[in-house]
Amino acid sequence: MTQNSPERTAVKGKVESFELDHTKVKAPYVRLAGTQTTPRGDTISKYDLRLLQPNQDALPTGALHTLEHLLVTGLRGRLDNVVDVSPMGCRTGFYMAVIDEPQPEKIMQVFQEALADVSTYTSVPGRSELECGNARDHDLEGAKRYAAQVLDQGLHVQDTIYLER
Repeated sequence: MTQNSPERTAVKGKVESFELDHTKVKAPYVRLAGTQTTPRGDTISKYDLRLLQPNQDALPTGALHTLEHLLVTGLRGRLDNVVDVSPMGCRTGFYMAVIDEPQPEKIMQVFQEALADVSTYTSVPGRSELECGNARDHDLEGAKRYAAQVLDQGLHVQDTIYLER
């Protein structure tokens, strides 16, 4: 394994994101955070979809929650085999798990398209109390502002930079 190798996630008990040097990455970006092979032989790839610079900013929960609903809709509509799109606890972006190994450039393209779609929404899909576990905590206008900010800054594919230990 090399310094920039996502295979480092395969070490049992290691948390890949705790090994990432958050001071050296430059948001907004897309990064392949690792891959795993299931017992049946499928490959699951995990991507870091970072909107904001770590330790400098954080999405408010309403905007983050709304972006989760809008991005999962937009990404699943554009990319086959999306397993999950989940917000990061640090509130700087999302993780996306996909069956297969799409290139980060392809992920960046569909992420840009999904972010561009955010401006077209007039309501949040899955927002009712029947569909959502916190239906009161949404902010569509905030989600639109953050999506536009990311698009204005421009996404890039980020190499993985691990902590030097």
